[in-house]
Amino acid sequence: MEPAAHEEEEEIEEDVLPLDMLEDDDLEYMQSMGHRPLFLTRDLHSSEPIHAKKRKNENKVEKYEKVPRYLQTEPEKELIHLLPIKDKRGIIPQSVEKPILMDEQEEEMTEENLQQEEREEMFALKEPRQKLTTEELLLMRRQTLQEKKIHIATLASSILTEPDNNIKKLKELRSMLMERDPNVAVTVRKLVMVSLSEVFKDITPCYRIRPLTEAEKATKVKKETQHLREFEEGLVCQYKFYLENLEQTVKDWKQMKKKKSDVVSLKAYKGLAEVAVKCLCELLVALPHFNFHNNIAVMVVPLMNDASRKISEMCCGAVERLFKQDKIGQASLTVVKIISGLVKSRNYEVKPEVLKTFLALRIKEVEVKKDSEDIAPKKNFMTYKEKRKNLSRMQRKWKKAEEKLEKELLETEASESKDKKLKLHTEILNVVFLTYFRILKKAQKSVLLPGVLEGLAKFAHLINVEFFDDLLVVLSSLIDSGSLHYRECLHCIQAAFHVLSGQGDVLHIDPMKFYTQLYKMLFVLHAGDTNEDVLILLQCIDVMLTKRRKQVSLQRANAYLKRLTTLALNVLPNSTIGILATNRVLMNSFPKTDILLDNESHGSGLYLPELNEPEYCNAQNTALWELHYLQRHFHPMVRSFAAHLSVGAPSEGSGALRMELSRKHATELFEEFSMKEMTFNPPITSSGSKKKKSTTQTAILDSELQKHINRLLEKPFITADLKFAESFRAELQT
Repeated sequence: MEPAAHEEEEEIEEDVLPLDMLEDDDLEYMQSMGHRPLFLTRDLHSSEPIHAKKRKNENKVEKYEKVPRYLQTEPEKELIHLLPIKDKRGIIPQSVEKPILMDEQEEEMTEENLQQEEREEMFALKEPRQKLTTEELLLMRRQTLQEKKIHIATLASSILTEPDNNIKKLKELRSMLMERDPNVAVTVRKLVMVSLSEVFKDITPCYRIRPLTEAEKATKVKKETQHLREFEEGLVCQYKFYLENLEQTVKDWKQMKKKKSDVVSLKAYKGLAEVAVKCLCELLVALPHFNFHNNIAVMVVPLMNDASRKISEMCCGAVERLFKQDKIGQASLTVVKIISGLVKSRNYEVKPEVLKTFLALRIKEVEVKKDSEDIAPKKNFMTYKEKRKNLSRMQRKWKKAEEKLEKELLETEASESKDKKLKLHTEILNVVFLTYFRILKKAQKSVLLPGVLEGLAKFAHLINVEFFDDLLVVLSSLIDSGSLHYRECLHCIQAAFHVLSGQGDVLHIDPMKFYTQLYKMLFVLHAGDTNEDVLILLQCIDVMLTKRRKQVSLQRANAYLKRLTTLALNVLPNSTIGILATNRVLMNSFPKTDILLDNESHGSGLYLPELNEPEYCNAQNTALWELHYLQRHFHPMVRSFAAHLSVGAPSEGSGALRMELSRKHATELFEEFSMKEMTFNPPITSSGSKKKKSTTQTAILDSELQKHINRLLEKPFITADLKFAESFRAELQT
C-alpha cells in the first residue's frame, strides 16, 4: 500500500507543480484578472497596460484615426489563447488559430480544384507560341550571332592586352565552347575554337612551365613572383581543358554518339571535328616547346591515316611543317617514334602519305646548318691552379665573377650545342631506318614500298657501312622481280647510287646492273604527262655519270648521251630543257663525246638503238641528228639549248649560253619551266596569220578530189557505206 500512496502523492505534486513555479505577485495578478470580464473581451494583440491612466485632454477622434483599417474579405478565424510570456517590456499574450475540420466531400472538391488548376497551367504551357517567319528567324539568328562574335572579340582582345590580369576571361571564353543555343551553337563553337587557338599561340611563353614542388609552394616569395606563378598555373590549366575539349569533339565525331544534353546534330559533328583538328595541327606546329606537345602529337598522328581525305591531308601537312622548321630535333623525334609505332601496330596497312612525311626531315649529312655557337671559338676557362699561380687575390675574385657572367650568357642563348643535335638526329635516323627495313623485310608488296625506296634514296648516304651489302642485294632483287613500277625502279637505282657515292666508295662493287636497268627504262617514261619522273631521272644521271665520271667508260657515256637526246624529242618542253642541260654537263665531263657531232663514223660496227646494253650498242658510230630537229622546236629555250649543244657546248663565244642559264642545275631548269599551270614560260606567239593558213589549206586539195567531194555532198541520202577510194578510182578510169 505504501508504494501506491507514494505514486498518488507524486501525481498530485506534478499537477500542482506549474502553480508552484509562478511567483507570488504573478499568481495574484492572474487570479485578479480571472475574476474580471475584461480578460475575455480585451484585445490580446495590444501591449498597452490595463491600468493605464487616461490623459485629461485625450482626443478620441485622433486616436480612432490612428487605428489601422482591416477589410473583412475573409471570415474571422477562431483563436485559442495560450499562456502569456513575460519579458522586460511586460506581458505578451500568445494565441494560435483553431484548425478547421473539413468534411470528406469538401476535401474531394478541393483536390479536384487543384487538379483542374494544374491542367490549365499545363495546357497554357503547351500552347504553341506565335510562329515566326523564315526571314524573322534568320534575322534573329544573325543578331544573336553578331552579339556572340562581339563578345568573343572583346574577351580575346582583353586577354591579349593583359594576359596575366585577365586569366578569368580566358576561362569565360573557354566556357563558350559549350554554347547551348541550338540556332548558333555550331558556329559559335567553331569561332571559339579558332579564337582560343590564336590566343594561346600569342600568350604562351617560350619555355615549358613545370609544376611547383611542395617546398617551392611553402616558401614565401615576392608579390610579383606569386602573381606570375598564379598566371602560369591558370594558363596551363586552361590550356589543358581546351585540349581536352578538342579531343572530345574529335571522339564524338568518330563514335557518332549524340549526347542527350547536346544541342548539336550528328551532321554538324564532322564540321566541328575538322575545325578541332585544324586547331590541333596549328598548335602542334606553333608550340613545340610548350606543355602537352606530346599529347597533341599522339592525337594528330593517328588522324594522318584517317579515311577523310581533308583531315588526313591537314595532319600530314602539319607534321611536314613541323619537320621542316625543327632545327634541334626534339619534337621531330617524338613524332617519328609515334609514326613508327602506328605503322607497326596497323600491320603496315596505312596510307603512303604517312610514311612520305619522313622526307621532310631536316637531316643532311647528320647535321643542320652550323649555328653561331658552333662557328665561334669555345671559351676556355682557367682552372683553380692556374688562377692561384698567375693571378692575385683581387684578380681571382674579378675573374670568378667574369666567368660566372659568361656562363649565364651562354645559358641564355637560344642555340643548341652541336653534340646534342647530332645525338638527336642520329636517334631519329635509327627510328626511320628501322621502319624502312621492317617494310623491306615483311611487306615488300605493300603500298608503302615507293615511299620506303624514296626515303632510302634521300637518306642512303647516312646508313652505316655494314648494311651496304645487304641493302644493295635487296634493291637488286626488287628490280629483278619485275613487280615494281618504273618510278619505284628509279628510286631503287637512286638509292643504290647514293649508297655507293658516300661511304660506299671504299667498297669495290660493280653497279653495271643498275646502269643497264636505267638505260633500259629511258624509253619507258611517260611522255604526255606533266612528268615528275623525269626529275628523278635527272637526279639519277647526275649521281651515276657526273659524280662518278672517273668510273664510267666512254662507250657508256656515248650511249646515255644518244638515248637521252632521243628522249628529248618525245617529252614536254620543261623535261626537254632539263635533259639538254644534263647533256651539256655530260659533254663537258666527257670531252671525247664530241664524236657524236660528226657525221662521219670513226668506229667499227653499226649502232644498235634497240639493244639495251650501253657498253655494246656502238653509240660512237652514230650522230646526234636530233639536235637539228630540236633547233626548230616551238619553245625558244629548247632552240637555244639545241643550238648550244650542236656547236659543242662552248663556255664562251657566239654559241655560249646566257650566264643565268649556264649556272643553273638541270633540276632547277626543270622546275623553272614547269607546265603544271598549263602555261608556257616564256609565252609562245603564233607564227602566221589565219588568212595564210586558209589559203594554204585550200591549195593542198586536188581539183578532181574537190569535185568528187562536192558531188557526194549534194546527194540527199546515203544509205550504203561509202567506199571513197574505189569510187574515186572508177571515176578516174572513165
